[in-house]
Amino acid sequence: MSISVRIPTILRSYTGGAAEVTAQEGTLRDVIAGLDAAYPGIAGRILDENGRLRRFVNVYVGEEDVRLAQGLDTEVPAGIQVSVIPAVAGG
Repeated sequence: MSISVRIPTILRSYTGGAAEVTAQEGTLRDVIAGLDAAYPGIAGRILDENGRLRRFVNVYVGEEDVRLAQGLDTEVPAGIQVSVIPAVAGG
């Protein structure tokens, strides 16, 4: 069974315009690696040069913010949804 990953508008150029794609379960690190294999370059927009989540990218596994969980080591079980959400700034 796979998981679904919601892709924000700004990253849809990597997925051919798809708002949602599928990936295999594992850790969030595994999910992002799988996405990058299927959609080259997308991991570079989610992770920084040190392999950590970019400062202005929020990722949720289900309803849980991974920064408050185990970060990239957060388990992503089959059937759950991962949401990649760019932070919005303004004033």
